[in-house]
Amino acid sequence: MRFMIIVKATAVSEAGGPPDPTMMAAMGAYHEELTKAGVLLDVNGLHPSSKGWRIHYSAGKRTLTDGPFAETKELIAGYTLIQVRSREEAMEWVRRYPAPFGEQAEGEIEVRQLHGHEDFEPGTEVDRSRKLDAVKH
Repeated sequence: MRFMIIVKATAVSEAGGPPDPTMMAAMGAYHEELTKAGVLLDVNGLHPSSKGWRIHYSAGKRTLTDGPFAETKELIAGYTLIQVRSREEAMEWVRRYPAPFGEQAEGEIEVRQLHGHEDFEPGTEVDRSRKLDAVKH
């Protein structure tokens, strides 16, 4: 089972300044533990939304909007992707996740399970996706 640990953005992360060195050390140690346990798939921080854009789909048309985006609570500052045996194991790891902006700062993470091929009815598109996954690995 794969889970994405999503670090929600704050005004501080959206300002684009350098991360706090103490927080970075805590994150580095945590990600090292995940690596040693063999459950870490990927980890990355994201640039602020001022460097991004969105595509809105409506009535067959696409509209591009450049950042920044006002609703910070809806933005993502980074993520960690893990693969574990169960939801409970994922919860154990997430409980140990360092405070993303330092122990004294406000912050929030969200955890979401990723779909796997087994979540879908067998068919041509699932087979195509499996083949693409095999090429990536």
